Amino acid sequence: MANLGLRDLFRRRRGPLAFLAVVGPGLIAGVAGNDAGGITTYATLGSQTGLRFLWILPITALLLALVQESVARLGVVTGQGLSDLIRERFGVRWALFAMVVLLLANLANTVANVAGAASAMAIFNVPILLTAPLAALIVWLLVVYGTYRSVERIFLALTAVFLAYIAAALLANPNWATVASSLTTPNLGGVSGAEMLLLVAVVGTTVTPYMQFYLQSAVAEKGIGVERLGAARADAILGSIWTNFIAACVVIATAVALGSLGKPIASAAEAAVALEPLAGEFSKILFGAGAILAVLNVGIVLVNILGLAV
Repeated sequence: MANLGLRDLFRRRRGPLAFLAVVGPGLIAGVAGNDAGGITTYATLGSQTGLRFLWILPITALLLALVQESVARLGVVTGQGLSDLIRERFGVRWALFAMVVLLLANLANTVANVAGAASAMAIFNVPILLTAPLAALIVWLLVVYGTYRSVERIFLALTAVFLAYIAAALLANPNWATVASSLTTPNLGGVSGAEMLLLVAVVGTTVTPYMQFYLQSAVAEKGIGVERLGAARADAILGSIWTNFIAACVVIATAVALGSLGKPIASAAEAAVALEPLAGEFSKILFGAGAILAVLNVGIVLVNILGLAV
């Protein structure tokens, strides 16, 4: 098996090099969660409620870390994907049910990401009629010619794009004492029905089904042995923290720009326009790069649907 070579490679490495050899699946799963739909949800939270509900993000980080760490352990110990384990433990019917649910969720995610990519590229006056076929071509290339290693390398390289969201939060120059208080002081007093639904949406966009299927399959595909279980768990936890940290940066930036107005955000592109007074042309670059990630995220989703990474 190809995985045997990877296992030998892991055994030869020690210390930080051993962790760097394992890192990838957890970080990528987190990055994939911050797609066009996720960024739009976080921007909506910031623009409509300010910093009031920033405390939900440490909670979602904990929830995601618990789930992702468990999935990573399953992948390392069993060497199998999540769908394989469901079939073995509960039978074909429940495995089929899980895959149908995953398929429906992934189809909705695919539509949202393509729409988000088209919306973001429209900032640069790129017509939708050009963006959609280009997105389809990229997805087709990933699915037909992509391997786990190639997709992993692309995503790991593109994680640098998310540094732009950190810069956006810093450029917004918020009151950091208020930010710290909002992060650590939960407050549900006077929450409206619409705000409660928005909080549910934040949790839903943070912990998504394909992330778990992808992470466990990726860990199994890399052939990470039990001797590297600690590193795999750390990768999953760090990926969970990273994705929620980026989400917090989006909320902070949009809260400062639009929170006092309560103006809704309908897309990631609108968030870029809203941030333009703070970040100038940089905001367009930020969300344009996000569009590339959105298209590649569609590729990850379809790879899972077709079973190439399961």
